[in-house]
Amino acid sequence: MSFHPNDVQRRARVAAGVVVVATLFLGGSFFRAQVLQHAQYVLQSEENRLREVPLPAPRGVIYDRAGRIIAENLPGYSVSILTPRADSLRAVLTRLSGTVPLSAEQIEAALRRFRRNPNRPTVIFGDASFELVSVLEEHRVEFPGLIIQSAPKRHYPDGAGVAALVGYTGEITEGELATPEYRGYKAGQQIGKGGLERQYEGRLRGREGVRFVEVDARNRVVREAGARQDLSPEAAPALRTNIDLDLQRFVVALFGDSLIGAAVAMDPRTGEVLALHSAPSFDPNRFIGGIPTDYWKELNEDPRRPLYNKAIQGTYPPGSTWKLATAVMAMEQGLVKLEDVMPTPCTGGFQFGNRRFKCWEKKGHGYTSLARAIEVSCDVYFYQLGLKLGLTKLVAGGIQLGSRERSGIDLPNETRPRFPTAPATAYYDRLYGPRGWTQANALNLAIGQGENSQTVVNLARFYTALATDGSAAKPEVVRGAPERVALFTLDSARLHGLRAALAGVVGRGTAAGSRIEGLVLAGKTGTAQNAQDAKRDHAWFAGFAPAEEPTIVVAVMLEFGLHGSRAARIASKIVERYLKATPVEAVGTAGP
Repeated sequence: MSFHPNDVQRRARVAAGVVVVATLFLGGSFFRAQVLQHAQYVLQSEENRLREVPLPAPRGVIYDRAGRIIAENLPGYSVSILTPRADSLRAVLTRLSGTVPLSAEQIEAALRRFRRNPNRPTVIFGDASFELVSVLEEHRVEFPGLIIQSAPKRHYPDGAGVAALVGYTGEITEGELATPEYRGYKAGQQIGKGGLERQYEGRLRGREGVRFVEVDARNRVVREAGARQDLSPEAAPALRTNIDLDLQRFVVALFGDSLIGAAVAMDPRTGEVLALHSAPSFDPNRFIGGIPTDYWKELNEDPRRPLYNKAIQGTYPPGSTWKLATAVMAMEQGLVKLEDVMPTPCTGGFQFGNRRFKCWEKKGHGYTSLARAIEVSCDVYFYQLGLKLGLTKLVAGGIQLGSRERSGIDLPNETRPRFPTAPATAYYDRLYGPRGWTQANALNLAIGQGENSQTVVNLARFYTALATDGSAAKPEVVRGAPERVALFTLDSARLHGLRAALAGVVGRGTAAGSRIEGLVLAGKTGTAQNAQDAKRDHAWFAGFAPAEEPTIVVAVMLEFGLHGSRAARIASKIVERYLKATPVEAVGTAGP
C-alpha cells in the first residue's frame, strides 16, 4: 500500500500539530501546578504528610486575696492515637487493652471523640499516670500511631475544701460543642464544669498550641520532632479572688465530716465573698481526666448530696432570721417602733380563729417590745405584727427586699429563692384555690415559714443591708466594681436600734452562748421547720460584727441542726477567726 506524497506531508503536519498542542497542554498544566497552584499543592501535601497534635494551654492560676493558690497546674501526661478510620481505631484499642487497663466504656468514649474530629489525634487517657506511660513507652513500637506527651494537669491543693467555690474541669461534651457558648472549641479539650472554672472559662482557658508529626499513608507516625515548627501554647492570666483561704480552711474544719449545710462570709461594705462552703463536699481532683465510676456512683447515692451546692442552690425556710425582714417592713411603713408592745401577751401561743399558733418558748414571753421580741425571738409578737401588716403588704414588702431574686453572685447555677408573687391574693388563689386560704398565712410568712425558702447566700446579702445603710451588696467571689441595691429606707436611729436588738440576741438572747469577748456580734438565730423530717429542724444564724461598724457578715445554715443557737456558735467562731477575737465559754442557750 502506497501513499501519495501530499498525504504523507498532510499527516505529518497533523501529527506535529497534535504534538505541539499536547506539549502546550502539558506545559500549561505543569506551569499551573508548579507555579500558579504551587502553594495549594504544597499545603495539600503537607496536610497529607503532617498531623496536628494539640498542645493544651495551662489554665490560669486562681489565687485568694493574699496570693495563696486555690487552683494551679501540675505536670501530667496525655495519651492519644492517630488512625485513619473508626474501625482501625477500634482494632488498635482492642489490642491496646491487652497491654494496659482499658475498659469498654473508655473504648466507646474514644470512638465518639474520633467521630467528632477524625483529623485530630484521639485522646485515650487525658490524665495518664507515670506508671501507665512507662508501660506504653515499652510497647510503643507495637502501636505506631501512639502519641505520648506532657500536658498541664489541673490541681486543687485544698481539694474538697474549695470545691463549692472553684468547681472542677472536664472534657467538653458533644452537647456542649454544639452550643454557641463553646464555639471554636474542639473535641477532647478540657473546660470548666462548675464554680469559678466555669464562670470564668473565657479568662482561664489559655490558647492551645500545635505540635506537628509526620505520618505515612496509613497514619502511622514516622517522625515526631522537626516535621514543622511548633506553635507554643499560651497560658491564661491568673485570676485573683476575694476569698480569704485561711478563713475558708477554718470554715471547712468547723463543718468537718459530720455537719450538713453551708456557710457564707462577706464584707458588707463591698460584697467581697471571704469564704463559701457547702458540706459535705467532694474532691475536684478526682474529676481530672475523667471521674472514676465508683466515685461518681458514691457521690450520687450519698443522701447528704455532696454535689449539691447548698450555699447557692439549696433553698430552705429562713425561720426566725426572716423576722428582721418583717420588722423592717413594719418600721418602714410606720406601723411599729422598736419600743412598741403588742396588745396580746405571749403565753406560749396565739389563738387565731380556730387554730392556736405556738411560740417556741412554751412558757411564753409575756408583754415584749419589738426590740425585746427580736432578742428572745418571740413568735407571738411577730404573729401579731404579720397581721398588722397583712398578707398583701408582707408579700409586696418581701419582694422589695429581694426575697424572690438571686443574689447575683458570680458563680454558675444559683437557684432563685421561693417566695410568693404579687398580688398576694392572686398567688394564694392559684396555690390553694379561692377561699382555700386565710390571713393565717400571714402568721407563718411573718416568722419565716410558709411559702418562703431562701438560699444561704441571699440571706447573707439581706444582712449586708442591715449592717450598712439599707442597701445590699452584690456578692463577688472575684474582684470587680462593687454593686449595691437599695432594699429599704430607715434613718440611722432606727437602724441603730435594730443593730442593738440584734446585738442583744447574742448578748442575752437566743444566741447568748455565742458571745465573743471584746467584740459585739449582732445577729439572729433561726429554727426552721423541715418538711422532710418534722422532728429535726434546720438551724440558721445570720449576723455581722462589729455591730456598729461591721466588716464581716456571716450566714450559716445546718440541715437538721435542731436549734439556731448551734448555727450561731459556728458563725461566732468564723467571726472570731476573721477578726482575731477570743470567744467566751458557751452557755448552751437554745432557741429559734
